[in-house]
Amino acid sequence: MPDPTYTPPKVWTWDAESGGDWAKINRPIAGPTHEKNLPRGEHPLQLYSLGTPNGQKVTIMLEELLAAGKTGAEYDAWLISIGDGDQFSSGFVSVNPNSKIPALLDCSGAEPVRVFESGAILMYLAEKFGLFLPAEGAARAECLSWLMWQMSTAPMIGGGFGHFYFYAPEKYEYPINRYTMEAKRIIDVADRRLAESTYLAGEDYTIADIATWAWLSRLVDGDAYGDAATFLDMASYKNLARWSALIGGRPAVQRGTKVNRTDEGFVKERHSAADIDAVMPA
Repeated sequence: MPDPTYTPPKVWTWDAESGGDWAKINRPIAGPTHEKNLPRGEHPLQLYSLGTPNGQKVTIMLEELLAAGKTGAEYDAWLISIGDGDQFSSGFVSVNPNSKIPALLDCSGAEPVRVFESGAILMYLAEKFGLFLPAEGAARAECLSWLMWQMSTAPMIGGGFGHFYFYAPEKYEYPINRYTMEAKRIIDVADRRLAESTYLAGEDYTIADIATWAWLSRLVDGDAYGDAATFLDMASYKNLARWSALIGGRPAVQRGTKVNRTDEGFVKERHSAADIDAVMPA
């Protein structure tokens, strides 16, 4: 057991052996660890990702664009196995210097355009195709405010609550209480907002909903962090449950959640609509 009287050293140094299950994905320096080029497919958009909530934001967005008839949103989705350190390859670092999924290359122009960070990718695609982001005024401001709210709160839910409640090798009351309080506050913000409007930014479905659904729906459905749905009393957030079911019923959302996962019933890579069609329920 860790020493409860632990005193931090004057200058912290990295012990690579202390990372446990996270040793391959956590380190205190940036840059590549090995040389490896990224694959390229035939479509305008090349996505390098994993089917985590942040990765699903982008595949859902791409499937929504395709469902809306935007053929220029055709994409190849390549699996980045973060457990194996794929995000530290020279090719991936060239697309995202932060070594986090998802990362996008838009190869539709004379020179590829790189876009990293899930929120930035959603904004880029929304503006490129003119969908799911109001063009101006108060509606645009509201949408972007909720999008940035999601981006700022996700670390509290995942790296904070999720880590200390579910992933940490030891359970400690203080960090669990600290991040549970914050997680529930965040969830309550969404629930109260959704008592006022159909979607987060108002009466229209936007990238703010796509970004937030990818995270909060997993808590609503009990698919995140073991028994966290019971621990957080997710059943009490009725407005959030209504919204989660509404968005989860969209065919493009269902398709987007199937990508870049190796489990049965999912697709490791996506190169055509047929790849997802093959695993969708009849």
